[in-house]
Amino acid sequence: MDDIIILEKINKFYGDEVVFQVLFDIHLYIKRGKFTTIVGPSGSGKSTLLNIIGLLESPTSGKVFLDGQDVSSLNKDELAACRNEKIGFIFQFHYLLPEFTAIENILIPYWIGKGRPPGEIVDRALHLMDRIGIKKFSGKYPNQLSGGQQQRVAIARALINKPKIIFADEPTGNLDSKTSNLVMELLKEIVDEQKTSLVMVTHDPNIAAGADRVVEIVDGRINSDSLHSN
Repeated sequence: MDDIIILEKINKFYGDEVVFQVLFDIHLYIKRGKFTTIVGPSGSGKSTLLNIIGLLESPTSGKVFLDGQDVSSLNKDELAACRNEKIGFIFQFHYLLPEFTAIENILIPYWIGKGRPPGEIVDRALHLMDRIGIKKFSGKYPNQLSGGQQQRVAIARALINKPKIIFADEPTGNLDSKTSNLVMELLKEIVDEQKTSLVMVTHDPNIAAGADRVVEIVDGRINSDSLHSN
């Protein structure tokens, strides 16, 4: 199957007494090994869509398929296990745990899913840190790192379990342009090397221009869907 993610007729409502709809009959297919960006104005439903694709939220109606599995009916524990095994997340705010060192933060997804990391996993974490230029900071705590260094720790954390798909929500939004470009170059190189799918919400037209595909969301609906020949 070429599609790592399939969304079928996804609708999302919020509220109890006052109900409002955020997503309307979304049909979307995400190809394996490709870099897809989701763009659109603020409040258009981009992040809600990303959260549903990433199994962080459930749709009000419709079906979500991840790697050939219908995950729409999974319970909370099953969804958590699926996320930890198959998905990596990178957010605008890195969400590093301040009481853990950089390498410990990177190892957390493995620790949660499988227990104490063996030597080869620690070596993998160190290799990832070396690959993205932060190995010398492995013993540092988040408050001892710059914003760009913290975000690179978050990227390594997202990659430690060799996920089949990475979701990123404005991952460079808090970085200066030079650091942003460096982070994106590193992320795209590593994702390409590992044949991982990357889905990213962004407001940055330069990032969107470098993607394989751009999906535009307007008022909770897919407004356009274009492929790039990069």
